[in-house]
Amino acid sequence: MLDATTAAPTIRGMYIGGRWVPAARTFDDLNPSDNSLYARIPDASREDMARAIEAAQAAFPAWSALPFTERAKALLKVAEVWERRAPDFVAAAVAEGGGWYGKGVFEAGYVAGVFRAAAALCYHSTGELLPSEHGKLSMATRWPLGVVSVISPWNMPGILTSRGFAAALAVGNTVVLKPSEDTPYAGGLYFAEILEEAGIPAGVFNVVTCSRESVAEVGDEMIEHPYVKAISFTGSTAVGRHIAAKAGAYLKKACVELGGKDSMIVFEDADLDAAARAANFGSFMHQGQVCMSTEKLLVQESVYDEFMKKFLARAARLKTGHTADKENVIGPLVNARQAQRVKRLIDDAVAKGARIELGGKAWDNFVEPTVLTNVNSTMDIWHEETFGPVVIVCPFRTEEEAIALNNDTEYGLTAAIWTRDEARALRIAGQLETGMVHVNCQNINDEPHVPFGGVKASGVGRYGGRWSLDAFTELRWITLDRGGRHFPPQF
Repeated sequence: MLDATTAAPTIRGMYIGGRWVPAARTFDDLNPSDNSLYARIPDASREDMARAIEAAQAAFPAWSALPFTERAKALLKVAEVWERRAPDFVAAAVAEGGGWYGKGVFEAGYVAGVFRAAAALCYHSTGELLPSEHGKLSMATRWPLGVVSVISPWNMPGILTSRGFAAALAVGNTVVLKPSEDTPYAGGLYFAEILEEAGIPAGVFNVVTCSRESVAEVGDEMIEHPYVKAISFTGSTAVGRHIAAKAGAYLKKACVELGGKDSMIVFEDADLDAAARAANFGSFMHQGQVCMSTEKLLVQESVYDEFMKKFLARAARLKTGHTADKENVIGPLVNARQAQRVKRLIDDAVAKGARIELGGKAWDNFVEPTVLTNVNSTMDIWHEETFGPVVIVCPFRTEEEAIALNNDTEYGLTAAIWTRDEARALRIAGQLETGMVHVNCQNINDEPHVPFGGVKASGVGRYGGRWSLDAFTELRWITLDRGGRHFPPQF
């Protein structure tokens, strides 16, 4: 709950079994714009997480047995409460997450739709009738799993947290959420306030926060505890690999949406004004701290100079600074570690021959919008996900070269193609090694009902719409015999 006089949240504790529970210790949650104290957050232990999982398990029978219409009503109520309190989320996203005000407004507006789409999921088919050579009534049916562990990221704490658990609740699971230590309020405890106000039954939804130092033991409990049946994770590929491997060792489902090194391909027949505007948004929205951010601009040689003139002019207008000023579209990186990492990638590229066409400066947690050219595969920035306001621009000659440049990465989340030739766009889309392709738009696209996810090192599984059923339900084969099954006479 936000204090109206200070715009800082009142932290009541972790949310376990429908109660606000203090932890034995706390950690400091900082405003990345100036490193001032935003809040003191409960720093959970492994035992705290175990209690939350046990509370979720205790709530599972009643929640899963609830008529689907009642679960749908409950999720619609969550959407209603969220919309009424949207300004509170915007304030938290700006101060705690370092996001531009406009980004916070967009995110706040999107989340209600996530819960409404989840409510609609309650009315989807929960199985299929199958043919049977023995005349049985043969059914493939979907059932809730039980307790689902959700680990959410800091960059889009509203959208990516809600997407991680809304569908799981819709189909009858109960949830234990651990938000990022960088946005423990906006991505976690704030949701507990919303779902409590909406009347979600005690234990159905639980939130446990912890510091960076406690993540390993708390995270392990979220996977290893026998009551946990699936893990929903959105975050870095390095952590996602660890989670997926550990989940596999325990034979538990894992839906992991990870990083990207996403390209926008601009062909010579593209609308260059529109492409430059889209590239500006795709590259620098939320300081490039989006898994779908445009990190590589691949531009056909014949229009390279013209495109760059338009693109650089737009990017140069973006203002960088403290998010308390709504004019500053480019805010801070989420913490000093991330800012230093991005600056290291820029410095490495420049040392190996890259040219800075725009920006390049960094101070405190801030990095200016930066455009690099003359980049090649010997540079770390060619391969590593930057997750900062930095884009590299590379010319190409042919379709085949553009496809090869796009696919030259371990990642495979999104791609964008700019051309007036829709047949060519669709032909090329089928050759790009990504989970999503957007024609005549930029890379950052999502809707609550679409199959969102990547290939290769960008993740396993899909969020959104009916595709979430694969992640959050199990299939059972059930038959009803009507006397048609015959057995050998010896039996």
